[in-house]
Amino acid sequence: MGAVTPPVALTIAGSDSGGGAGLQADLRTFAAHGVHGASVVTAITAQNTVAVRRVDPMTPESVGAQLDAVLQDLPVAAAKTGFLPNADIVATVATATDRLPALVVDPVMVNSVGAQIVSDATVQMYRESLVPRAAIATPNLHEAAILAGRVVDSPESMVLAAKAIGALGPEMVIVKGGSLPGAALDIVWHAGEVTEMAEARIVTPNNHGTGCSLAAALAAGLATGGSVDTQLARSAKAFVTAAIAGAASWRMGSGRGPIDHFNWG
Repeated sequence: MGAVTPPVALTIAGSDSGGGAGLQADLRTFAAHGVHGASVVTAITAQNTVAVRRVDPMTPESVGAQLDAVLQDLPVAAAKTGFLPNADIVATVATATDRLPALVVDPVMVNSVGAQIVSDATVQMYRESLVPRAAIATPNLHEAAILAGRVVDSPESMVLAAKAIGALGPEMVIVKGGSLPGAALDIVWHAGEVTEMAEARIVTPNNHGTGCSLAAALAAGLATGGSVDTQLARSAKAFVTAAIAGAASWRMGSGRGPIDHFNWG
């Protein structure tokens, strides 16, 4: 019996030299789901488990050329975005969305302490051009606050933010509440309905790349024939939860370590 050709998913994201997040985490997530991963590099970062030391954005022309090269040849079934460092790159990606069957937008706009790391013009381009074209948007609390224009610091405010972002146009919004105390809670808004996804919190420093991995798991699920629904969201969250648990006792670097995409733990 001949081998089955795997589906293809595309990550449009920054490179993490430490390997914990960014396109490196995305490609591992795709592989863990049996999906071939293609990539468009939006920025080169010099980072490790402790800090981001340098960020060098690619040019919009380079991002566009990478997109054209992949989409003109490979049968991309789904894509996800990660760090898009400026408004021109967001616009470049938005122009390619008509060629993508399904898009997951992880709006990476804040750093680990919640400070905005992209310009207001970039935020506006997200609101006007990219989030409306998304099948799924996956902001964390800080990003949801920026996109919704309101404080997001409780489960109730997560619901209101998810509805506000949903009004921009995506089919589904998942507001990630991992930084809140208590259980690891995410709020899913889909077709006017709100669902809570909660898991017991795993105490570990190794949680770098969880947001990237959730969005990539969603894209992998879409690439393998899944639908935009709460089951897809629950499966992606279960994957990330298991990956955090698997790496909980790892000692890799002196800061926030990576998660266990391949169940090594």
